[in-house]
Amino acid sequence: MRHHLSSAKPRVLVLGIGNILWADEGFGVRAVEAFHRAYAVSENVAILDGGTQGLYLLQFVTEADCLIVFDAIDYGLEPGTLKLVENDEVPKFTGAKKMSLHQTGFQEVLSAADLLGHYPTKLALIGCQPVDLEDWGGPVTGPVKAVIPEAIKVAVGILQGWGVAVSPRRGGAPSLLANDIDFEHYERRAEPAALTA
Repeated sequence: MRHHLSSAKPRVLVLGIGNILWADEGFGVRAVEAFHRAYAVSENVAILDGGTQGLYLLQFVTEADCLIVFDAIDYGLEPGTLKLVENDEVPKFTGAKKMSLHQTGFQEVLSAADLLGHYPTKLALIGCQPVDLEDWGGPVTGPVKAVIPEAIKVAVGILQGWGVAVSPRRGGAPSLLANDIDFEHYERRAEPAALTA
């Protein structure tokens, strides 16, 4: 357990995990990107596209007092359904069904953080029931893409409940996060460019 001075702000991490190359597995990454474009947050908040990095995310998780995760989760619900799971319930869902390698990896990240004694004091998983996880190379499906704005609003509500300042961005969208891909450009590129000698 970390002890903070009463004046110290908790360190907050907003994390999206998933594989943008694999249909609805891209939900978490799309959601964190959309959040970053739509909202500005206070400097004690980090926003991260975790992709499929698995245990490489451990250092970020152990540094966070409060953690929000966006991910595609097979809850067995109607496709496109959002479900919020918090605190002790989260690990049960990150490993409920081995839908993909990254999800198993994230359950391991949480277990490792716990063993190291640096488990987030507050944890929220904003999961979306995928439609299609088999479509390698396909985009996020309509029902899943349609709930991204709602997922972002859920995150804003959680952050505000944690006392984090969140405000809509005005003007142009910010630059992409450090390890991001420009998704719109990726989807527009229907065919690979011809190779030149």
